[in-house]
Amino acid sequence: MNQEKIIKPINGYFILAITIALIIASIYLTFAKENPEYALLLIIAIILFKGFTLVNPNNSRVLLLFGKYIGSIKSNGLFWVNPLYNKKTISLRASNFDSERLKVNDKLGNPVMISTILVWRVTNTYKASFDVDNYENFVRVQTDAAVRKLASMYPYDNFADEGHVEDITLRSSVNEVSEALEKEIEERLSIAGIEVLEARIGYLAYAQEIASAMLKRQQATAIVAARHKIVEGAVSMVEMALDELGKKNIVDLDDERKAAMVSNLMVILCGDKDASPVLNTGTLNQ
Repeated sequence: MNQEKIIKPINGYFILAITIALIIASIYLTFAKENPEYALLLIIAIILFKGFTLVNPNNSRVLLLFGKYIGSIKSNGLFWVNPLYNKKTISLRASNFDSERLKVNDKLGNPVMISTILVWRVTNTYKASFDVDNYENFVRVQTDAAVRKLASMYPYDNFADEGHVEDITLRSSVNEVSEALEKEIEERLSIAGIEVLEARIGYLAYAQEIASAMLKRQQATAIVAARHKIVEGAVSMVEMALDELGKKNIVDLDDERKAAMVSNLMVILCGDKDASPVLNTGTLNQ
């Protein structure tokens, strides 16, 4: 027997009625007939009583007889089984596991702090009982191992100064990373008969020793990107201004004057501060 076997034991209420009847009959006959032999009925009732097992909703009982697997009870209610059976309780309810924050290296070698939130439940009571030593500890250890492997597969974030750009990052690709994490953990926990209901990153940040430097790097990247956008807009506006002046024949500018105008407009449009204009009351050359 190396697979889970679901059994349907005897209804416990029927045996309970018989047990109560034996107890009453034993007490009555022992005193009425004044014969101690009727006390054997009480012993039989006690033996029957040891066979009762109560299974609550979303719980199960794994039955063993002298080390041999007999089967599992997954139906809830009161049942009666062989009194010699060893009964082990395994919960079938969904459980939450919030892992500790681990320091790992991402794909680029940057140390990051990461943790995961896992929702899981037992689906195969045989594997959970006999294929692993302690299935709850097995979940914790394998989840940590899966998180370490996942973090090494993706960079924390993309930066403009890097030689390559990844499509998936730990910070921005939440759905893709969660799917990859769930698949990795499910493959590891399948040996223990455990189903992964949800797995996602619970905490993600750079390690303390590089957090300040990475923050400055992110700020610098954002400033460069903003400047790039400003320059693109300024060039477009200068080009439009020159085209409109040429179309409407407002002023005839040679190359030198166009260069001066472009320079002034770019300074005004790209500057951090408001421009302080200088009024020229003479000619264009003075």
